[in-house]
Amino acid sequence: MKKILVIEDDVAIRQELSELLENASYEAAVLEDFVNAKNAILAAGADLILLDINIPGLNGELLLREIRKETDVPVVMVTSRDSEADEVLSMSYGADDYITKPYNPTILLLRISAILKRAEHTASVCHYKDLCINSAKGVLKKGEEELFLTKNEMIILQVLLDKQGVIVSRDELMTALWDNNEFVNDNALTVNISRLRAKLAEFGYEDMIETRKKQGYLLV
Repeated sequence: MKKILVIEDDVAIRQELSELLENASYEAAVLEDFVNAKNAILAAGADLILLDINIPGLNGELLLREIRKETDVPVVMVTSRDSEADEVLSMSYGADDYITKPYNPTILLLRISAILKRAEHTASVCHYKDLCINSAKGVLKKGEEELFLTKNEMIILQVLLDKQGVIVSRDELMTALWDNNEFVNDNALTVNISRLRAKLAEFGYEDMIETRKKQGYLLV
């Protein structure tokens, strides 16, 4: 269930948005700490934020600019301001959409759904050198060629990609696999890494993963 954080000081509108989201099968959360808004937003771990421009003691556009320094979480501005200048400023600060009040509930939900789908697709695709890697599908693509990885192989590669240039210990890799409901002991991890390396070598990336004895693995 996707979590959406509502940042709105009008209690009635906040309640209305929360009910709308929950009826659409989203988890709705509300920001209650406007004093430490930025930290509260980052701690919320939301998949999307609905942000009003006029909030207590703050300017929503400036708050957006600040949180964009820390996270790429999708943000939709939902505000009574309908000036073109506010919309342009919000989009320039990193808003994903801008909706004015009174809003059409159906349109708002459709826009939220579209943004979440777009964010999910973007998050699942990354690049390494000339490889396009779709972690959701476990597919590596080079030109017209494709390499398919197992779930465990993709988890291992994703951890190394996320920490590229940093040595990743065997314990970290086993924890990542365990967090995905797959218990893997030390021997099984060795087998998975060997298979991953063999596949990468056949695909033309023989030295993609470097072993550091007694330390772990490094994606180079």
